[in-house]
Amino acid sequence: MRFVIVTGMSGAGKSTALKFLEDCGYYCADNLPVPLITKFVELMSLPDSEIEKAALGVDVRTGHGFNELAEVLEGLKKSGISYEVLFLEAGDEVLIKRYKETRRAHPLAGGDRIETGIKREREALKVLKKQADYIFDTSQMLTRELKASLDKIFINDRSYKNLFVTIMSFGFKYGIPRDADLVFDVRFLPNPYYHEELKYKDGESPDVRDFVMSSGEADGFLDRLEDMLLFLLPNYIAEGKNQLVVAIGCTGGKHRSVTLANALFERMDHHDEYGFKIDHRDIGRDRPSK
Repeated sequence: MRFVIVTGMSGAGKSTALKFLEDCGYYCADNLPVPLITKFVELMSLPDSEIEKAALGVDVRTGHGFNELAEVLEGLKKSGISYEVLFLEAGDEVLIKRYKETRRAHPLAGGDRIETGIKREREALKVLKKQADYIFDTSQMLTRELKASLDKIFINDRSYKNLFVTIMSFGFKYGIPRDADLVFDVRFLPNPYYHEELKYKDGESPDVRDFVMSSGEADGFLDRLEDMLLFLLPNYIAEGKNQLVVAIGCTGGKHRSVTLANALFERMDHHDEYGFKIDHRDIGRDRPSK
């Protein structure tokens, strides 16, 4: 039986993950008291059980029993029962925004502010996060992107190394993205903006893409960037990084950067051990009027 423990920060997407796994044939249970986890797994593992895949949502809502979770998991290991831990998290500002939008109270806030509850929860989950097999930061992830990543791991059984990479295009005229880890400037490539038939299009247009990629320097740049990323990614993982933003910029963020970001995404997305998404930050800003 494949057994997955879904945990992480409240508001980071655990319910979405459990619902997706349930839709994909996993037997799912949420917020089961920690002392009952062992019994739950034993029942699922009985020879006459028809359950082949199960997922269990565990979080701080279980109360004081949550402190016993590490001991329970250790007991499962000693009993020869294998399990995987999926940990979902998000930045403090994102979690606060989500709580305010839903008008829900944080389970650990009590009468205090949401920020206080989040801080307490991070501390409580610190040990469990270290044991996680998969860590997803959903701060910038759409629901469909989260589901696509879960599909790779838990449905198609592909390997995953706890790193989600956002490839972002942007315009230098609007500033470098604050969350960028790696920034690359592609303003050395021919600019479609100065060609009347391309000026009002963007990098999603085949005409613009063909124009930018017709330069031999574009493919040469992509070859070197792909090689560098394949070298860097496992080293980032070794240092504990689970979220990476690769920003590719041109002047306005509409033509060259969009084309190169899309091309890099196409090259990297087949490396299934990592998660990838594409984001065009400035593609719709200040479009020139005809």
